[in-house]
Amino acid sequence: MKNFSKNNFSGKNNKEFKRNSNFGNSKNSKRSEQNERFLKNSFKNHNVENINKNKSFSSLKRRKPILKSNTEFSNKNHDTHLEFNNQKNFDDWIWGKHSVYEALCSERAINRIWCTSEIFSSDKFYISLKELKSKGVLIEEVSWNRLSQLTYGASHQGVALQLACSKTISLENLIELSKHNCANPILLALDGITDPHNVGAIVRSAEAFGCKGIIIPQRRSAGLTGTVAKVAAGALEHLQVSRVVNLNRALEELKKKGFLVVGLSGDGQLSLSNFLEKAPMVVIVGSEDKGISLLTQKKCDFLLSIPLIGKTSSLNASVAAAISLFHLTSK
Repeated sequence: MKNFSKNNFSGKNNKEFKRNSNFGNSKNSKRSEQNERFLKNSFKNHNVENINKNKSFSSLKRRKPILKSNTEFSNKNHDTHLEFNNQKNFDDWIWGKHSVYEALCSERAINRIWCTSEIFSSDKFYISLKELKSKGVLIEEVSWNRLSQLTYGASHQGVALQLACSKTISLENLIELSKHNCANPILLALDGITDPHNVGAIVRSAEAFGCKGIIIPQRRSAGLTGTVAKVAAGALEHLQVSRVVNLNRALEELKKKGFLVVGLSGDGQLSLSNFLEKAPMVVIVGSEDKGISLLTQKKCDFLLSIPLIGKTSSLNASVAAAISLFHLTSK
């Protein structure tokens, strides 16, 4: 009996043990599954964090070259600006009160003067500038900041000037010199030609065809700068130039002295080849885009056109001046 009971007990225990062991295994398996899920999720979260970190790190890495390129771009602009400043030629510029006043007293040829309103409070500057303006020198009143821009931050003290490459004479002197030993002199007047290359080319053609002088208005015209002298190729040294305050008044004065006023215009009713007048005359050349101004056209005795055969409707101002001077001087 004892043995049977033991066996039965042991069987129960074995069954219960097995049941318990199976139950424990199921719990353990569930726990293990949960643990595996947790590990997987944690692994995924860890990977996501690593990815986000890598993304943020990579984004930071990407930003560095952008910042670097921006720096390089700004440095490049700065270098370009400095290079532009270095290329600007200030050889014919003078600024500063003492330097400018000495240049005014030395009677050097002056193309243009920039000054602030404070300069006119000085008596010596006021008298000198007033006299120069009457001689045709362009005097422009500007602000202090504008003058600093023109001189690129130099210590200008409120005044700066640009020297001319050649001296100009008064209109009266030009008329007297043009009539000296010449019965029918030809003068050339420029109306609104602001390109110094065109002015230089016109000066060269005028001297080559025996023109006695050139009249340039104070405003709306290029002055006698270094570019004009370079393009003129030495012709400016052999040709008299008068710079007048008002071109229309100068034309009226020339008419009183016996000069015919002839304007070159694409709308001119008379062809240049049919113009046969022989007298002292002034030939007016206008700008390429606008031509001769309407007020100046009213001052003209004749409006001449250059006959064109091709499809091109107009000529360069310097070319038109050369053709007209060749025809008028070869009559």
